[in-house]
Amino acid sequence: MQIMHSAKERLRRAIRDIQDFPRAGVVFKDITPIIEDGQLFRLAVTVFGDLYKRKSIEQIVAIDARGFLFGSALAYVLGTGISVVRKKGKLPYKTIAASYDLEYGTNTVEMHTDSIIPGQRVLIIDDVLATGGTATAAVTLVRQLGGQVVEAAFLMELSFLHGREKLAPVPCYSIINYQTP
Repeated sequence: MQIMHSAKERLRRAIRDIQDFPRAGVVFKDITPIIEDGQLFRLAVTVFGDLYKRKSIEQIVAIDARGFLFGSALAYVLGTGISVVRKKGKLPYKTIAASYDLEYGTNTVEMHTDSIIPGQRVLIIDDVLATGGTATAAVTLVRQLGGQVVEAAFLMELSFLHGREKLAPVPCYSIINYQTP
């Protein structure tokens, strides 16, 4: 347990705060120092791998775009395939879509109709859980295709935005959790 705590602290220390991005008053949590450093990136993937290697995950669903980075590496570690959830209009084959609310409007994500085998045990992964809109849409898509969502995993969670509540009852795991902005 101490090793896990140490790993989480190393990753937390690497995330930098960018003031007033993308707009005034927002403190953006920048994870690029983690993905740019081979040891830190490996550490994050190892934390995920250690957690999920005993959960019989059959497919990883990664959310556009930084979820692709963690999802691909974790799929390699677990020996699974990876399915992608992308912004509307980015996938070339037949798709299903789910929309979710934004602060000022809506957004839509899609998956290929053959991405999930009915009954398949799926892990959804992304870099950050904020308001939960995109992750909730991903859960909807997986379930529409007959998949069983085992859990949703995130490098970091901004728990003050209450995204976890939107995902309930899907279990969520985040390596790093920010309680306040």
